[in-house]
Amino acid sequence: MAPSILKSSQRGKFAPEPSQQYSIVSVTDPAKPHAIADVTGHRWMVDGGHYFVMVADQYRNLKIAKAHDIDPYMLHSTDKFLASVFDTAIATENIMVAAESMGLGGTIMGSVLNNPRKMIELLNLPEMTFPLLGIALGYPKDKPELKPRLPKASMHFENQYDLDANFDQELTDYDQLIRKYYQSRSTNGRSETFSHHIVSELSGNRNLRSDLFAMIQAQGLMNH
Repeated sequence: MAPSILKSSQRGKFAPEPSQQYSIVSVTDPAKPHAIADVTGHRWMVDGGHYFVMVADQYRNLKIAKAHDIDPYMLHSTDKFLASVFDTAIATENIMVAAESMGLGGTIMGSVLNNPRKMIELLNLPEMTFPLLGIALGYPKDKPELKPRLPKASMHFENQYDLDANFDQELTDYDQLIRKYYQSRSTNGRSETFSHHIVSELSGNRNLRSDLFAMIQAQGLMNH
């Protein structure tokens, strides 16, 4: 029976209540985008539209546990941290879909992780929370062409992981496709391939974000 046709009284029998392990911080203080731009390295966001910071959040659940005299041991687990990451990622994508349906454009920014300590201080985040992503929303000046994605055979497998012997050729073809895309698109043209992008990321500063694990644990998350 499809969930969409279940009566509300029936749905609770088949699916647990979602824990909603995320929070959203809207940045409206005019000074804060400048500070966030220092963290992300993206100065353009200062003059953008609206900015959200998406936060993994177990602090609410910690307060509930304390109110009911329940040991919050599980909230400090890797399992619960990952659950809050999943919830935050799903909420982020939903915001993007909703925004695009209203004619807005957006950029999801993982660069808030460049300095999580600064983000935590800037947003006054309590224990058991962690800033994961930023979302910059606004009305786009341009409508960029749709970027090609990896071929289906390189990403979707049946019954088992199977990056087959054709991957090298598939990657070569995809690199050529991406190079053509960057060279021909109407804005921000450049010469780059997917492989170049991955190699550039892996060849960067090894100290960048090297404190993430320690910062996550310092917030009381992922301790076991």
